[in-house]
Amino acid sequence: MQLLCPVSWPDYQLLDCGNGEKLEKFGSYVIIRPEPKALWAKTETTEQWLRQAHIRFIQGAGFGKAGKEDSGTWEKLQKVPDRWNIQYKKLFKLRLGLTAFKHVGVFPEQAPNWDFIYRKVREVKEQAPGSTPRVLNLFAYTGAASLAARAAGAEVAHLDAVRQVITWSRENMELSGMNGIRWILEDAFKFVKREVRRGNTYQGIILDPPAYGHGPDGEKWKLDDCLFSLLQECSRILAGNNAFVVLSLYSNGYSALLADSLARECFSKNGDYAFGELFLKDQYGKRLPLSVFSRLELK
Repeated sequence: MQLLCPVSWPDYQLLDCGNGEKLEKFGSYVIIRPEPKALWAKTETTEQWLRQAHIRFIQGAGFGKAGKEDSGTWEKLQKVPDRWNIQYKKLFKLRLGLTAFKHVGVFPEQAPNWDFIYRKVREVKEQAPGSTPRVLNLFAYTGAASLAARAAGAEVAHLDAVRQVITWSRENMELSGMNGIRWILEDAFKFVKREVRRGNTYQGIILDPPAYGHGPDGEKWKLDDCLFSLLQECSRILAGNNAFVVLSLYSNGYSALLADSLARECFSKNGDYAFGELFLKDQYGKRLPLSVFSRLELK
């Protein structure tokens, strides 16, 4: 099992974590946010956190309720814009902003997956000179994985069920000086089934599904009920060789071994599989696990 965390990323740092919160630096700004997985004690005092922080998130009524996001409000402790940009290596830029659900537009622990996606697209191109790999990014959020694939030269289909998130993703593409990503506002299950009927295939499939959600027409998504069936359908649109899959799961209770078992049951038995956890490490060495993953590589 692999344990992976971001490396060589000056625009992001986990400064400290504990007591159900994390202290993070995004570009020039320091943020305090809730983090239920930070069960230990923070290293610095609350006063030290507050002296550094520009913003902190105050939990609202939605916090901790099954099926709901961690809603609340932001308290500005120092002068800070509502939006600002960060850079990921030399690959792409991301516009960050304050949402009502404690998120700012990026999940930093996913950076090792972005590196993997970039590398795999380059490898696919090298194995088939002159070709353009097709990559499908489902539940694509603000598009960091899409940008990693596009930066490597892929033809990218970016799908999400929330119109505002797709607009945000397009801003990130333009901010990064890119173009050509295909934007799809649709329920993931419906789209994949239609691609099966059309006989379309992809060299890369990326999935980062939420625990709960709704499609643009009210379609219900529940991870426990839908994930296995969706992966089975995805296996029918994955190219038979020179291809890859990245599955991330951050729902509490889902293990890396479970992610790996799901992938192995649904995709080729002849592929190279890897699985593990994505974590962030603060400046005191504490490791904060945030997501599990399974990856498949077909030669």
